[in-house]
Amino acid sequence: MAKLCITSTGDMPEASIDPRFGRCAYFMLVDTVTKKYEAIANEQKQASGGAGIQAGQMIAERGIEVLLTGKVGPNACRVLEASGIEVVTGVDGSIQEVVEAFQRGVFRAIRKPDMKA
Repeated sequence: MAKLCITSTGDMPEASIDPRFGRCAYFMLVDTVTKKYEAIANEQKQASGGAGIQAGQMIAERGIEVLLTGKVGPNACRVLEASGIEVVTGVDGSIQEVVEAFQRGVFRAIRKPDMKA
């Protein structure tokens, strides 16, 4: 299946989607094959600038294939696209619900970035 990164308000699968990519509280990494969840605190959320770019680089380094979030700004979107990461926006609900919906094929990747988040 895929290695997912989902922006999260907390560090548990029951947490809600954080609608902000670069300034989310946590990145929830999910391997859809092993069903393993790993929460990573977003160290860039308080950055004065470039949080989305730095977040994009961090998840690319971890081999993420698909990002599920609320919104992604244009600079972060360019980094993600250059890294070959599919971006899905407009996502909400709990992390568990999003993973289940992804596995059912509910989501489609975007072709252009959202307004700056």
